[in-house]
Amino acid sequence: MQQSFLEYVLQNLQQKGVPILAYTFVLPSKRSGTFLKNYISQNLDKTVFSPQILSIEDFVTQLSGLNKISNVDALLSLYKVYKQCKVKEHDDFDTFLKWGQTLLQDFNEIDRYLIPSKDILNYLSAVKELNHWSLQQEKSDLVQNYLALWGLLSELYDAFTTQLLEHEKGYQGLIYRKAADHIESGIDPFRNTRIVFVGFNALNTAEIRIIQHYLGHPGNHIYWDIDSYFLEDPVHDAGLFIRNYKKNWPYYQNRSLEGLHQSFLQTRNINITGVPKSISQAQYVGNLLKRVQNGSEDGIQNTALVLADESLLVPILQSIPAEVAQVNITMGLPLNKTVLYTFFLSFLDLQLNRSERGWYFEELLAFFSNPYCRTLSATEEVDVCSRIGNDIKKENKLYLRPQDIQHYRDQSNLVPILFPNAPLPAKDWISLCLQLVQHLKEDAQVQHKTLELEYLYRFYGLFNQLQQQLAETDIPIPLKSVKSFFKQLAALETTDFIGEPLSGPQIMGMLESRNLDFETVIITSVNEGILPSGKSNNSFFPFDIKREFGLPTYKEKDAIYTYHFYRLIQRAKNVYILYNTEPDVLEGGEKSRLVAQLLTDNNLSGYITHTIASPEVSIAAKDPVNIEKSDKLLQDIEAFAQNGFSPTSLTNFIRNPMDFYKKNLLKVYDTEEVEESIAANTFGTIIHDSLEALYRPFLDKVLQKEYMKSIQNRIPEVVQTNFAKTLPGVDIKKGRYLLVYSVIQKYLQNYVSMETKVLQKHEVKLLALEEKYESIMHIPGIDFPVKLKGTLDRVDLFDGAIRIVDYKTGRVSAGQVKIKNWEDLITNYDKSKAFQLLCYAYLYHKKYNTDNIVAGLFSFKNLSLGFLPFSARDTLITQETLRTFEGHLHQLIKDICDPEVPFMEKEV
Repeated sequence: MQQSFLEYVLQNLQQKGVPILAYTFVLPSKRSGTFLKNYISQNLDKTVFSPQILSIEDFVTQLSGLNKISNVDALLSLYKVYKQCKVKEHDDFDTFLKWGQTLLQDFNEIDRYLIPSKDILNYLSAVKELNHWSLQQEKSDLVQNYLALWGLLSELYDAFTTQLLEHEKGYQGLIYRKAADHIESGIDPFRNTRIVFVGFNALNTAEIRIIQHYLGHPGNHIYWDIDSYFLEDPVHDAGLFIRNYKKNWPYYQNRSLEGLHQSFLQTRNINITGVPKSISQAQYVGNLLKRVQNGSEDGIQNTALVLADESLLVPILQSIPAEVAQVNITMGLPLNKTVLYTFFLSFLDLQLNRSERGWYFEELLAFFSNPYCRTLSATEEVDVCSRIGNDIKKENKLYLRPQDIQHYRDQSNLVPILFPNAPLPAKDWISLCLQLVQHLKEDAQVQHKTLELEYLYRFYGLFNQLQQQLAETDIPIPLKSVKSFFKQLAALETTDFIGEPLSGPQIMGMLESRNLDFETVIITSVNEGILPSGKSNNSFFPFDIKREFGLPTYKEKDAIYTYHFYRLIQRAKNVYILYNTEPDVLEGGEKSRLVAQLLTDNNLSGYITHTIASPEVSIAAKDPVNIEKSDKLLQDIEAFAQNGFSPTSLTNFIRNPMDFYKKNLLKVYDTEEVEESIAANTFGTIIHDSLEALYRPFLDKVLQKEYMKSIQNRIPEVVQTNFAKTLPGVDIKKGRYLLVYSVIQKYLQNYVSMETKVLQKHEVKLLALEEKYESIMHIPGIDFPVKLKGTLDRVDLFDGAIRIVDYKTGRVSAGQVKIKNWEDLITNYDKSKAFQLLCYAYLYHKKYNTDNIVAGLFSFKNLSLGFLPFSARDTLITQETLRTFEGHLHQLIKDICDPEVPFMEKEV
């Protein structure tokens, strides 16, 4: 591999006779300082004290004499100052958080670029005034308050910065402004120090002023890591900033740039690969690392894996092949990417979303499904979380009320922590979180879960930090606002990985690669919106104000990413660039313009290969599943047959033999779920049970008009009772269930009204309601008796003829209960309603030896069609009809029981 940039800097200094150990080195990051120290040590033949190596941020902080304030402390201080400003109506803290963070970032930019705060903030206020001009002389209170806030920004800035400086504190921008002021006023702790600035690119105004000040002192140096290919191209963004420094800095009037090199056009391999989706990229990287490991003499030692999208860290770690024995992860895993974070966030949402009705079932079940909740519950004598979850499903509770929780309080010490009696203030929620951390820690120690202990330690520190900040402020902070703080802190805090920083492949973010060179470089997620990040403008300053006052816009930010991208690959021998071929909002846009630039650069055409990685997809015809009937399965079929085939189980077989196999033989049912909107079978159950309860008092009686009035009056009460029986815990006075309750009432009222009209011309006598029937059959070819069983919704005498009635809450047409071809009865599921009616008629006939039966149904969704009778050639079911049906029924059951006929899947 060719010489790295840092090695070049040290060699060049030595050639000039510079005593390296007596100098202070200032670099863009602490990480590059680690590598610089390693290169210095390689050139030594004895043990010495290391020269001072500082990141630019540490260097400027020492110049300023201020202590950096945390983001949360800065927001609290800003809010205190804002409350003291003279405004008619102050925003509450929660509303302030929505704009306070953006304002803080703008203050930071103003200071880093040394812009007079009054000038730019008053300019912004005037722009806002112009945007809300009106012909009316008087403005509304809303507009007046809005404009008053913009007018106060300059005053707010002055008061805020004054308060911070009194306590010798500052946010990053204020620290930079103060350092620049100190330089100008002669306060310089590095006055007698010789300094080398190494590897900078995009400098803010404060940094430019500070660096130029020290370059004015003899003996100080600055090195730029820039290839002449970019510097000499007047439009290439990779050289944008350094071209400007060379042109405008007095230092370069009689000097040339140090660090300029010609590496980019040297022979190299650049592989650009499009990979669908982020997880596929992670898997592709795993295979790539294995190839690099096996294909290089040095293995994978001098390799960098740069994640443009740092959220890929976890899937990348899971994809690293076993052949790669050691990796160094320079980036920490943010706490907000851990499962423990989702646990505490879910616990917080549980408290925030608690309503007068209690806790909503979906939030509870989501919380209970978290692995950490299950871990906590498993440590108790009673697994209370599972028990509460099962009870919610069993009783169909949409809300768990505080009084419902009382039942579980004595069963577990966990319940009072998870479900406090009253809504929590912020400090109490934090105390409960610390208790939960303690419980989880005890379990992790027993189970020797070292990574879990590290996560818990970080969250323990985070909650202590939150607790301390809330204790030190006199501002009442609601729990809702603590959520914003918690999310911010979890995004900033990281779990650091322990590794050897100078060995093995390096996994890092784009900014951590500054000043570092590698033989092999792999860059992921090179898509628009990620690299470069695009036009995200989280600022109150519009584009034109930024240009007017010299603040960076998205154009400058794009140029920064362009520099880092090209600097990273300019010395690498092997470059692998991956981009997502299936872009979306969350995973970036199309392939980056940086990729397009490389592909269209004629000077690189001989070095680049561009491929799309996609799995081989072959569409094979799906063979239907066949289940051969083993001896055990035949025993199950025999047991089922002797227990009894129902019409529903037989129509399951007609629809698809696999449905019968799974549901009726294996007893595989759908998972029990809470019914937020009522399921079709539950809807049907309530209607069937309500009709039985309404008509049962008139069993064995001829229905009279006055009976129907009594039935009509009892409908609301009966439906309410059956709702409570079928769906305990639901509230039918509001929401979706009120609508369902009203629909069921309407269905029943319409049915009773229709029957009342029928009684004017016909006589109807009730014989049976929801009565169970069964019949034993001896089928030729089957050496065991077979039972047929079923429940008839209603049997009556209709003008002296036996009539069997089935209720259907779904939509049924007249064609579904008519038979033209008897074979359709046992092969076509569309005729399942006709099949069920014949089963009921057959069972009734077997019990009472009755012929000439009418069997039909009422469809509540098209009740206007009235009674829909079964018909073949005639609506009357005769002995001949039943004999024909019996033959087809026997054939169907023989197919089920035949050991030679497998259960074969049907296309449904």
